[in-house]
Amino acid sequence: MNPFANRAGSLSGPATDALPVTPSDSSDLTHIALGLYIETGGEISIDTVHGGTRSLLVDDFAILPIGVRRVRATGTTATGIHALVLA
Repeated sequence: MNPFANRAGSLSGPATDALPVTPSDSSDLTHIALGLYIETGGEISIDTVHGGTRSLLVDDFAILPIGVRRVRATGTTATGIHALVLA
């Protein structure tokens, strides 16, 4: 039984999928991310949903609860990045 079958997606609820991210300086994510999951830590450069560019240092297996529009290739050394989305 799928407990999400009859629930509408919500910004205050859990993501319904985790999509692999290929960092890019020119392309936005295919879905706006509710947050990111990072398998191998390092630096990550993101564009937020409000248009700011931020550079963050993250540990292995980090979860960033930030609305993200783009993960930039320049300045990103973290790997195994997944966008947490409402799909």
